[in-house]
Amino acid sequence: MSPITVRPLLPADVDLLPAAFAEVNWPGKTADQYRRYLAEQAVGTRSVLVASLDGSFAGYLTVAWQSGYAPFRSAGVPEIQDLNVLPRFRRRRVAWTLMDQAEELVAERSATAGIGVGLYVNYSAAHLMYLRRGYLPDGRGVTYRGSVALPGTPVRVDDDLVLMLIRRLR
Repeated sequence: MSPITVRPLLPADVDLLPAAFAEVNWPGKTADQYRRYLAEQAVGTRSVLVASLDGSFAGYLTVAWQSGYAPFRSAGVPEIQDLNVLPRFRRRRVAWTLMDQAEELVAERSATAGIGVGLYVNYSAAHLMYLRRGYLPDGRGVTYRGSVALPGTPVRVDDDLVLMLIRRLR
């Protein structure tokens, strides 16, 4: 099996990544998003890890050094975000390798890593991977658009309905 390589986001990726996602009809991945990530990486508020396999872009994730989720932010817990692996590279350890690298990066600054996971069927593989890696719910219930969803509050089941998870790294 070919080795998976992981490196930081580069300026050339700003056009490469959205094109790769467009090829598989994956909406919402725009050059503007990756320009913003590149700028945030340059000032140190975000780290972006890009994985390649067989010489081709396979996936990426980011680490937000200050989470948008208030409980993580106030506790100084960095949040792993936006983990995406192209379909043809799934089940080849790309996501696992990206997570290994992200957790190593986070462990240099924090004893704990946080991550949010969506709650509909498209996230079922992520649920299993995060549980296998030792992530557990943070105990605050589900969130919608970064805020705890209170009982009786209607929410839409989409990418913004998330369960926040934490893992002790050291």
